Amino acid sequence: MKKATTRTTIIIAVLIMAVVGYYAYLSNKDRARREDAAMTAVESVLSRDLGKDYPPTPKEVIKYYNELLRCLYNEESSPEEVEALGLRARELYDEELLEANELGGYLIQLQEDVNDYRNNGRRITTMSVASSTNVDMFEQDGYSFAKIMCAYNIMQGGQTHPSDQVYLLRKNADRQWKIYGWEAAENLESQAE
Repeated sequence: MKKATTRTTIIIAVLIMAVVGYYAYLSNKDRARREDAAMTAVESVLSRDLGKDYPPTPKEVIKYYNELLRCLYNEESSPEEVEALGLRARELYDEELLEANELGGYLIQLQEDVNDYRNNGRRITTMSVASSTNVDMFEQDGYSFAKIMCAYNIMQGGQTHPSDQVYLLRKNADRQWKIYGWEAAENLESQAE
């Protein structure tokens, strides 16, 4: 009788250990899956497939471009991530803008700009794209253009500095709005005077 009780106790103990071990295995597997699912801001922005999900309006193009800028200038990105973000930004650029900015020089300049931002303790605190009703649409030389303003606040040394940019977008043959160029709003105002 004692032998049967000891055997039963050992079998129950082994079964309990097996169940506890299996539960621990599943818990760790689930935790690893959740950690894999939690993407960084850079990974999230880069996960968008522009071939299938290109922003449909000028405002949406600039909103996505701002997400790229936020990752470039506010996140701790590796040089590889900066390059990937720069290449993604170029997917939003018009052909003429791409031609004017050779890839190698563009990527070197981008990395220098990002390093300068970090070294000087700058961060973009807010980005605000004008509403869709404030997009100026016009036709010129057989192309459709859109002009839209975006307001940025840049923090440096505890002080916030506003910076307004005016983006010009052109619709390409695939009916996608591409960034044709941009300029500081203050420069445009002084040119108008």
